[in-house]
Amino acid sequence: MKGILTLITLSGALSGAAAATSYPLTITDDLGRKVILKTEPKRIVSVLPSTTETVCALGLCDRLVGVDDYSDFPQQVTKLPKVGGLYNPNIEAMVALKPDVVLVSQYGKLAEPLTQAGITVIAVNPETYDEVFSKTLLLGKILNREAQARALVGKIKGDIARVEILTKNAVRKPTAYFEIDPTPYSIGPNSFMGVLLTKAGARNIIPASMGDFPKVDPEFIVKANPQLILGVDAKTAGARPGWSGISALKTGKVKDIPAELNTMLGRPGPRLGQALMGLAKLIHPELFR
Repeated sequence: MKGILTLITLSGALSGAAAATSYPLTITDDLGRKVILKTEPKRIVSVLPSTTETVCALGLCDRLVGVDDYSDFPQQVTKLPKVGGLYNPNIEAMVALKPDVVLVSQYGKLAEPLTQAGITVIAVNPETYDEVFSKTLLLGKILNREAQARALVGKIKGDIARVEILTKNAVRKPTAYFEIDPTPYSIGPNSFMGVLLTKAGARNIIPASMGDFPKVDPEFIVKANPQLILGVDAKTAGARPGWSGISALKTGKVKDIPAELNTMLGRPGPRLGQALMGLAKLIHPELFR
């Protein structure tokens, strides 16, 4: 099996070994805009932590000249100038950095003011599991690192496969509610986090019909009676009306997510395999003894 996983990783690297992006490059971004990159970007501003991590995983950390307030991995990006975030952007700071491209998401309203200032803006941010890989490859194309992007996708898939080998043999897969915000918001099965939850050996109580990151009626959670609750501590969950009778509360299967793991789980980027490993250990500690 180890040999197969190595081949998965190597095949991605070899298939793109000779690839090089030709500029000018025209792409359609997540906002449906046709964006033209005249030359290979050498000065990059990233306004998403997951994008920052991907740029660095492609070997281009040294091309980042500015990042959002939340980008903190790898450690070297913490020393870069901060440019706010999607909803509190410092447009002047971004323009002053003279970037060749600013990488944003479809959320927030950065594209218009930056474009008016003469800055090239590309919205590219994965939301589904499959998009983590397709958008990584797109970033590779944008940044003239297609071979590295293919190798990175191969590595992430290999990391995930190693965990799945263990979790698919789990005797019991508990029904689970995963809380990402106390409002409460949760994760649908088709979101990248929802796919990780399934791969980690749990059965999500949230149906696909509710969407990828739905706001959930607390009464729905009570009726679903999950065997496992993640993302909230037992004291908080137990204080909610009707929740004390939920199976997970009765059996002590309420687990808050450690801060570092929670950060990784919320970022659709190169550490997805590590995030899955951490989640699987929370759900099925017996498989990792």
